[in-house]
Amino acid sequence: MESWATDELRHADLGDKRLNKRLIKIVENLAAHPEASVPQASGTWAETKATYRFWDLKQVTPEAIRRAHTLSTGERVNACTTVLVVQDTTNLDFTSHSAVKGLGYLDSVHAKGLKVHSALAVSSLGVPLGLVHQEVWTRDYKDLGKKPHGRCCETKDKESQRWLTALKATQEALPAEVRVITVADQEADIYDLMAAPRRTDHELLIRGCHDRRVGGEVPYLWDAMHSKAVQGRYTLTLQGKEDSETREAVLTVRYGSLEIQPPHHHKRRAQLRPIALNAVLVEEEGAPAEVEPVRWLLLTTLAVDSLDVAKQVVLWYSYRWLIERYHYVLKSGCHIEKLQLEAADRIQRALATYCIVAWRLLWLTYEARRHPDAPCNQALSDEEWHCLFHATHPSSTLPEQPPTLREAVRWIAQLGGFLGRKRDGEPGVKTVWRGLRRLADILIGWTLAHSQPPQLTPGYG
Repeated sequence: MESWATDELRHADLGDKRLNKRLIKIVENLAAHPEASVPQASGTWAETKATYRFWDLKQVTPEAIRRAHTLSTGERVNACTTVLVVQDTTNLDFTSHSAVKGLGYLDSVHAKGLKVHSALAVSSLGVPLGLVHQEVWTRDYKDLGKKPHGRCCETKDKESQRWLTALKATQEALPAEVRVITVADQEADIYDLMAAPRRTDHELLIRGCHDRRVGGEVPYLWDAMHSKAVQGRYTLTLQGKEDSETREAVLTVRYGSLEIQPPHHHKRRAQLRPIALNAVLVEEEGAPAEVEPVRWLLLTTLAVDSLDVAKQVVLWYSYRWLIERYHYVLKSGCHIEKLQLEAADRIQRALATYCIVAWRLLWLTYEARRHPDAPCNQALSDEEWHCLFHATHPSSTLPEQPPTLREAVRWIAQLGGFLGRKRDGEPGVKTVWRGLRRLADILIGWTLAHSQPPQLTPGYG
């Protein structure tokens, strides 16, 4: 049985079959030991050197590495009728690595690193399907102190353009037969994004930030939504700071149609027209004192004509959490910011490689929650689940049929410190990645124990 990495990266085209195989091997090593350093994950000095040499090759571009993964993502998306593409931006901070060349300043002028904007495909049930697009850039120190983000600038000349770029890339990457919903937070509340050309069945779901003019008897957005009657109340399960934690939020729901007016400061305001959108406003009642109450005003091109549809829109927006977890896995799980590489271009190749690892960890965690009864051999090889079973059930006989995916992921998390008590809920990605590292070590021991000893040549030894 071929490894998951071989299957995932079967579209790899790095210009040389040896490089394609090397990419697969690196991803396998890193995925088996996500918390480990590159030398620890590689296992040998030869593998370590090969990994660093791979990231040093200028002929290997980050785009080519990601493309091997995004093509497989498109195939998974093709099996869906509706897919969400959640976008978000994060910083990779390398301030402590003073020798790295080619970095830019971050949100603090005293911090340096890379800006990363990712678009992650997610099923309508909340399973991460893979990366669709990723843009990485550095801020030039020559621009420090200037204000390229001013209202008078065109969106194309600002960092805000990243939202539109990802929208266009999403439409190019995903099958036209699938309904796509781009989901983003308040930073994406941009008139030009809402007005951008979209193909049929490509919708937007954006959390509103600005109190925009909407015309009508109540001219501003927030007042207009509060003037509408509450259509219902219901309880939504929200993720906590750790993805194994949840809480229940009682939400009031308002919804309605409106027209977003062109911004007064837009340079082409005279040529612009109002945009017809639907809005859903949910506000939490009786939130615990230690948490910030939910107050989401969601702007969408989806038709919202009933309470059930409004609740579906809110649920889909809640899946935006997954892009935050994706970036969290990259930084805290894969320790991308601890890499000891000398130049930004090498970091970008490493980032493109680790992006595949981060998706795999996140997919395994959430696939087990959404499709718990699936057989575990869709994610683990026979050798892996055999070793996993014996490690967690030392006195039991190996079952003839593979256990369920939920059972296997809970056993993996158990190796990573998950206790499995009722109050613990389902395991989070942190215990899963720790468990995978333990499982990889166990598998190495099992392989050595069952391998044939070398035959000595007569007359030697």
